[in-house]
Amino acid sequence: MNRSIKKVAILGSGVMGSRIACHFAGIGLPVLLLDRVAPSAENASQPALRNQLVNEALQAAIKSNPSPVFTKSAINKIKTGNFDDNMPEIAGCDWIIEVVVEQLNIKQIIYEKVEQFRKPGTLISSNTSGIPIHLMAEGRSEDFKKHFCGTHFFNPPRYLRLLEIIPTPFTDQSVIDFLMHYGDLHLGKTTVLCKDTPAFIANRIGVFSIMSVFHIMDQQKLSIDEIDALTGPIIGRPKSATFRTADVVGIDTLVKVANGVADNCPNDEARTIFTTPTWLAQLLQNKWLGDKTGQGFFKKIKSTAGKEILTLNLTTLEYGARVKPKFASTETAKPIEDLKQRIKILSAATDKAGEFYRAFHHSLFSYISFRIPEISNELYRIDDAMMAGFGWEIGAFESWDTLGVATTVAAMKTAGYAIAPWIEEMLAVGANSFYKIEGGKKMYYDPASKSYKIIPGGESFLILKNYSDQLIWKNSACKMYDMGDGVAGFEWSTKMNSIGGEVLEGLNKAIGIAEEKYKGLVIANEGPNFSAGANVGMIFMLAIEQEYDELDMAIRMFQNSMMRLRYSSIPVVTAPHGLTLGGGCEMNLHADKICAAAETYIGLVELGVGLIPGGGGTKEFALRASDELHEDEPETNTLKKRFFSIATAKVATSAQESFDLGIMLPGRDEVVMNSSRRIAVAKKSVLAMHEQGYQMPTQRKDIKVLGQSGLGAMLAGINQMWRGGYATDHDALVARKLAYVLCGGNLSQQSLVSEQYLLDLEREAFLSLCGEKKTLERIQSVLKSGRPIRN
Repeated sequence: MNRSIKKVAILGSGVMGSRIACHFAGIGLPVLLLDRVAPSAENASQPALRNQLVNEALQAAIKSNPSPVFTKSAINKIKTGNFDDNMPEIAGCDWIIEVVVEQLNIKQIIYEKVEQFRKPGTLISSNTSGIPIHLMAEGRSEDFKKHFCGTHFFNPPRYLRLLEIIPTPFTDQSVIDFLMHYGDLHLGKTTVLCKDTPAFIANRIGVFSIMSVFHIMDQQKLSIDEIDALTGPIIGRPKSATFRTADVVGIDTLVKVANGVADNCPNDEARTIFTTPTWLAQLLQNKWLGDKTGQGFFKKIKSTAGKEILTLNLTTLEYGARVKPKFASTETAKPIEDLKQRIKILSAATDKAGEFYRAFHHSLFSYISFRIPEISNELYRIDDAMMAGFGWEIGAFESWDTLGVATTVAAMKTAGYAIAPWIEEMLAVGANSFYKIEGGKKMYYDPASKSYKIIPGGESFLILKNYSDQLIWKNSACKMYDMGDGVAGFEWSTKMNSIGGEVLEGLNKAIGIAEEKYKGLVIANEGPNFSAGANVGMIFMLAIEQEYDELDMAIRMFQNSMMRLRYSSIPVVTAPHGLTLGGGCEMNLHADKICAAAETYIGLVELGVGLIPGGGGTKEFALRASDELHEDEPETNTLKKRFFSIATAKVATSAQESFDLGIMLPGRDEVVMNSSRRIAVAKKSVLAMHEQGYQMPTQRKDIKVLGQSGLGAMLAGINQMWRGGYATDHDALVARKLAYVLCGGNLSQQSLVSEQYLLDLEREAFLSLCGEKKTLERIQSVLKSGRPIRN
């Protein structure tokens, strides 16, 4: 069956239902969102009253932060209704997702109604996180059973990439295959096939990990603040670490899942880990459940200093000031950018932190070894689930590889931790790691066949580091790889992937090599973010020492590198994701094509630190404004849009929104829903441009600038903002410099200028602002605290 999804029905509009509806609307599908008739309106006839429950839930979702949709207009694709009046409309839907309360009897009542109106062949799934999927299928028709399975989204659905697919014995294989592919390609999810076991994969391992930390903390007498310092970004876990995560999820929800595993998994060898510690039971009794009740492991209060977050003392159950813990090993590891290297150092440390990490890893490794094949036949699915659902930067099996499987197994035995027999069998046949790379393809160890197998879908999920055996060139910050088919790949790794001299050197080198030997170049990386921008630390140092010749040279190098990227003889395609700010944005502005992950937050933010975009960004906006001029629209209107985008340091909240900001261009650039696919899409784009006979563009000398006429109008607007108190003196100064460049300087009339002319104006303005005391204060604030001051 050639199946397609044209319309979706979401049954249940709670926190998950309303946000799942928003995500489907965000990818462009019409959505029918239904819930109960509002209790107060059962006898009413007006839809507005009867649909009050669903409408209020949807509005709450829309107002939530971060936004559940890529663009505000997507909300218009959602139609609301109720189970009594609108259930017949599901006949026009291709996929029906049930997201009602977690009670089997209520779900069965909903399915009875669905059976009355659902057309045969329509997909039907449940978002349950705890009820066995096979129980929900009992008593249903054969067609219902064939097209039914679990589809477990994680909250918030737009941002957490995991989608667990849980079939029953009755689910048709074609349905499983379709959902795995659709979730990946269209919803941007890491789709993970799960067995119908309690808590499935992510919650089973994730909640075990949290509960295990609780018990280790008690044994080693560590505090909440110490645990959260040890289990956050320093080991590749989210900032919320352990206890903050528990407060966000809800302590009652955490305990419910833990109890569910303990009750329903009698043969789980680590069942006792899921038992609730005394202090945790006390929190439940006190109804200190986390964010939902205003206090849990942490409590926000208002003090004379402003808002303050207090930490719970688990011995006294009293809140006190947070204490920033210090461990010798974590202080040593913090400056190290390479996560795997950090994990090695921390796990080998001899201090209190090292003792914790060894117990933490040994407990986790023991547990995951016994979950194969109980919850999954393939070990990579466990790693995928944890990275996509819990935000781990590195999976558990990959962490084990990092520390050395054989070495860690010996240490675990010494410490008294059990290991599943298949691990010993793996080592016995000479397989010393769970993963390996061959020919750019990632392979995993399969215990059933005692051999390595290629992870499916590798051709669509290209990862540059997997081409390490095809390294072309590198320096201390950058690497260039042969990606096959005549395409080269370029990546860099610095703090926040900032762009400094070594990155620019690497970029120029990569373009030069690609022009000689390759069809084109892909620029991407696998860090948390594409790039936070230029190296402002270097700019600050040169400016503070008044090394203006050096600073001028650095800016010229950045500008020249961007122009080299634009005017190379081969197609250059970027594949950004995450934060793509300042210089990172400028790099994308100069590419032949952008293949951006849907979750790309891109913008020119230099005004925030008292500068203007100096790497060709201001020039490029002037050029694009010139191309967008229309006879039926005042010329200053187009330029004003570009000016305000830079002047307000506007950052697109999604790749889709970047089209509205004029950063990504319709008809040229592409949004890739699944971030893991963006590099493969970029590679295909390079090949397509090459095969179409790529021609190197010529530098522009026909850019229309408005001169004094445009500058006067913009200066008047800036003055108005300053007088109204919306801009500080320094904001106004920087804005005037920006307007000057965008208008082509103080020309007496409208003129046609070259890109180089605008680059020179841009560089002069940038340099002059580097000499301003208030600009330096802003940059210094960013370097110290990560945030600019408003001065």
